[in-house]
Amino acid sequence: MKPMHDHAERDALPCLCCGSNVARCEGAPMPRLRSILRFVALCAMLFGLGFACARAGAGELPRDSTYHLAVPLVDQDGRAFAFADGRGRARIVSMFYTSCKYVCPLIIDTLLKTERELAPAGRERLDVLLVSLDPDNDTPDALKRIADKRHLDTSRWRLARTDATHVRRLAAMLGIQYKQLENREFSHSSALVLLDADGRILARSDRLGEADPDFVATASRALGDQASAKR
Repeated sequence: MKPMHDHAERDALPCLCCGSNVARCEGAPMPRLRSILRFVALCAMLFGLGFACARAGAGELPRDSTYHLAVPLVDQDGRAFAFADGRGRARIVSMFYTSCKYVCPLIIDTLLKTERELAPAGRERLDVLLVSLDPDNDTPDALKRIADKRHLDTSRWRLARTDATHVRRLAAMLGIQYKQLENREFSHSSALVLLDADGRILARSDRLGEADPDFVATASRALGDQASAKR
């Protein structure tokens, strides 16, 4: 029976170090082995360094970040996203429901007036999230009707819904009180909550119908503006 590899076949094998035939390679076996081990160690080091850089780039959430709370959401266009997806940009969050006739339209008015008090460049760096208190009725279509009716900039504004359990959790975290009444309407507070890029609460305001100067000033600083400026 013919051996598995004769001398000719062995001599034709490439050296892992230099690429030439084994028979022609001038390197001793041990130096070649050390070279291979050094190469493997270098690859492992570079992989570890890349992984560490990726972790550093993403960064751990601060302990007081609201983004530790996992809240699944669906917006006015039917797109699913998570509450923590807002990380990386300053954001104003509030809660409302589409059939509300009095307080909720005022919440949107106040948000629009607050935006107008910011410098244009800062305004473009600000996101707005309105989460419905009424998941049974506020479908994406209902949310979209409000966005269209109020001419909201949906490149930065998202009107969203979640399930009743996450409504309670999000409201509790943001300090927004609400209660469903016998007529299926909701009694609720009107807080606007400003979050920084890592989801930490920077400011809140319960003022309705006009921009809160202190809230605007904090938002302006968070957005890197030197001063607020009316449009």
